[in-house]
Amino acid sequence: MVEWSHRAVDKELVEATREVCKDFSLDYWRECDQNSRYPEEFFRAAGEAGWLGALLPTKYGGTELGLPRMVDVLETITRSGAGMTGGITVNQALFPIQPLLRFGTEAQREKYLPLVATGDLHVAFAVTEPDAGIDTSRITTRAVLTGERYTVNGQKVYISKAQRADRIVLLTRTMAREAVSKPTDGMTLLFAENNRSAISIHPMDKLGTGAIDTNTMFIDGLEVDASDRIGDESDGFTALTAGLNAERIVLSAEALGTGMAAIDAAVKYAGERVVFGRPIGQNQGIQFPLAEAYGAIEAARGLTREAAEAYEAGAPNTAVTANLALLTAARAAFQACDSALQVHGGAGYMKDFHIERLWREVRLVQLAPVSQEMIKNFLAQRVLGLPRAY
Repeated sequence: MVEWSHRAVDKELVEATREVCKDFSLDYWRECDQNSRYPEEFFRAAGEAGWLGALLPTKYGGTELGLPRMVDVLETITRSGAGMTGGITVNQALFPIQPLLRFGTEAQREKYLPLVATGDLHVAFAVTEPDAGIDTSRITTRAVLTGERYTVNGQKVYISKAQRADRIVLLTRTMAREAVSKPTDGMTLLFAENNRSAISIHPMDKLGTGAIDTNTMFIDGLEVDASDRIGDESDGFTALTAGLNAERIVLSAEALGTGMAAIDAAVKYAGERVVFGRPIGQNQGIQFPLAEAYGAIEAARGLTREAAEAYEAGAPNTAVTANLALLTAARAAFQACDSALQVHGGAGYMKDFHIERLWREVRLVQLAPVSQEMIKNFLAQRVLGLPRAY
């Protein structure tokens, strides 16, 4: 395995993470992916290791690892061969509950957060809708308050882990977009029970991360106690954005670990595969793409670690550094996986060599949680001072 550059990592934490990951082989992750089976065993191990509560205070059962150290963990998990599936399994416990941590009541935090930290409460994040896309202000799922209960009707799409979730962080409208002065006003965030008598969930077939279900949800008459509202009514968008920059940073780390897993495999294969009487790794046509991919990974890794430290310190430029990290990491990681697949030749196209799974999974990060094009829009307007494009 090629070691990371000299940039500081918590070596003790990395070694401890590697020890946990040794119990989950490449074949384990392939089986989960092929059979659309949630990696429950790994999720439980993540809870025992304290990763699920990494961003929670100890008073709520968290471990307070902080974002820079969690970057080390997630790089290590994905690099072990778990790929984006392993990283997402962990981060789905970290980020859906950030609005609850920051804007919830103390009673809500005491009730729910310790269960999240141990893995006893699965949570999904339901924001996106078919006709809204990246323009969240155009959601139409409606919540109407009668007495002490909301009644919710609407539809959500691309919702991860909805099949397994006990609770859903659900973005709704309590006021129509046309009735508010600012498009993002009038939205309310609810911590709703996943009541399957009122929520119809339909799995979506997709390219990668087959072990993590992604779904369309139809909500018909779902009742939610007002005590399960997160923050004040109509302040849902503000609560929603809690943790979005941190999510970009950890996804960058997960992508980079996945890219390095592919480079590790390609280096090993190139050293062992003999053609025309010598290992193919002796050929510059093999060496140059891998060296270039490694350089791109390390450059993006520097931005990712800078972004994690800026976030932890509460720096004012966090949104810029987080988006820069995701822009560069997503492309570098896919370049690495693509180069590794090419080094393997036809073998790389075969599932037995595992590269094709890493390749499929890492492509996601150029699309979600925000596309490369929208990041470029943001940087052009926020940093370069160019006119708004939309």
